[in-house]
Amino acid sequence: MSFAARFTVAHLRVDSLPLGGNTTGMKVAVSIPDEIFAETEYLAKRLKSSRSELYSRALGEFLRRHAPDRVTEAMDEVIAAVGDATDAFSRRAARQVLRKVEW
Repeated sequence: MSFAARFTVAHLRVDSLPLGGNTTGMKVAVSIPDEIFAETEYLAKRLKSSRSELYSRALGEFLRRHAPDRVTEAMDEVIAAVGDATDAFSRRAARQVLRKVEW
């Protein structure tokens, strides 16, 4: 069945169809500086990997490196909502724990 025929079938979702590749991932058009594109092409050939796989791996690594930022933002939101005031007991307990931690 051709792509056009599959596209017109009401039960199929367009974003679930492979469009010229072997994956059903999101297709995105982005602008890449020429030198980065050339290096990516070279690396993809050297690693015997597709360009899409290489960009996907690179973005995944970038997102993992920035995941702590998301955690920090969420913690900041909670502190803003509930406040950061601590009582005397909590301060003493925190000091005791910090004394036991090896720095």
